[in-house]
Amino acid sequence: MARESLDDLVAFVAVARERSFTRAAARLGVSQSAISHTIRALEERVGIRLLTRTTRSVTPTEAGERLLAAAGPRFDEIHAELAALSELRDKPAGTIRINTSRHAAETILWPALARLLADYPDIRVELLIEQGLTDIVAKRYDAGVRLGEQVAKDMIAVRIGPEMHMAVVGSPSYFAQRPPPLTPHDLTGHECINLHLATLGGLYAWEFEKDGRPLNVRVEGRLVFNDAPLILKAAEAGFGLACVTDDHIERALAEGRLVRVLEDWCPPFPGYHLYYPSRRQQTPAFALLVDALRYRGRASAHKGEG
Repeated sequence: MARESLDDLVAFVAVARERSFTRAAARLGVSQSAISHTIRALEERVGIRLLTRTTRSVTPTEAGERLLAAAGPRFDEIHAELAALSELRDKPAGTIRINTSRHAAETILWPALARLLADYPDIRVELLIEQGLTDIVAKRYDAGVRLGEQVAKDMIAVRIGPEMHMAVVGSPSYFAQRPPPLTPHDLTGHECINLHLATLGGLYAWEFEKDGRPLNVRVEGRLVFNDAPLILKAAEAGFGLACVTDDHIERALAEGRLVRVLEDWCPPFPGYHLYYPSRRQQTPAFALLVDALRYRGRASAHKGEG
């Protein structure tokens, strides 16, 4: 293939992914007019329109989507291999991009990264926090961190934290006014603080299980948050019951600010995992990160664990 054909494909992939000639030109370090000319020349050569242009957006046509699906991953693999070659030196180096939730970032990722970065000054990390699940391949992240049950089956998953439990808690002042629930069915008579999850597009149904039988309960209450720390503040202030992962409440329980109920209805589930595509070429820096994060506590088999 002629060199100009490869350059044209690089330009097309950039525009198709960015959905913008302006952003693609900035990313490639060329002028907008130059990249527009390149795309027009490519479309004339293949004899079919690859992009639909409007005053507000640029989107791939059906043919453009097909070309992007074929060419995009191959260019990504080439870039990954080049990055791996450039990092084959005495000190691991390079940038690692990770998508994660805030809680995992604060409790697991940052403590490990602080130690790792102190020893390897040539490693750079981009830690991007999002509430919902993200396609890490499409967004070109090196890895993501989520609860084990949320990890796609086609990913390599490495356990980086212990098993977790959901915990239903309320303040002593709340329970001074109402008796504690003995079963999840009793929650219908309680004020509950709801969690809004972007991944579900609505409110989280509180999940329970006993004797192998699952039970999901839609709770009611005056408050809805999309942030666990806020939910706990409201619970401690006596505004209702909260349902969060147990590692959020250890100090509050120890200090008597919260009381736990329905514990026998909350079995363990897989904790946080680092996950990444199976075809990803591991750089020395990424391999160090995986090793630094790998959970070495109580052994627990989990599918996909690497």
